[in-house]
Amino acid sequence: MSSNPSKIIRAADYRWESVPLREYKTEGTHFKDITRQTLMGEGEGEEALQQITRYFEVQPGGYSTLERHEHTHAVVILRGAGEVILEDRVEEVGLHDCVYIAPMTFHQFHATGDEPLGFLCIVSRERDRPQLPEKDDIERLQQVEAVKRLLRT
Repeated sequence: MSSNPSKIIRAADYRWESVPLREYKTEGTHFKDITRQTLMGEGEGEEALQQITRYFEVQPGGYSTLERHEHTHAVVILRGAGEVILEDRVEEVGLHDCVYIAPMTFHQFHATGDEPLGFLCIVSRERDRPQLPEKDDIERLQQVEAVKRLLRT
């Protein structure tokens, strides 16, 4: 038996074996129909990784929380299609698109197609808690028609 902690986590149909499928968040009504799997960065022997890699899956018509952080995000779309709010604009996203979310940018992912929107999200191991928008943030964001159309809180 090797003492080398390197490993492979096998996937089938956008699920990774031995990785728990979890609710996106456990409280609140500011998100809909989304799950996550933490693939790398929190498992045994992965302490040396400086980042955490998670897979999120948003069901058709679902969306993530509108939030911002001090840390950056790197997102890679692996499945489906959707739209993302990036502060004061809305962008369409699809298969293999990469999204960089800068610090303190309000963001929210929406699945718009007939299949789930699935994406990898890579963040720093050391990161801050999400910041939800205040009333004045929502009012400011809703001044952009495309954002107003899509935004859910």
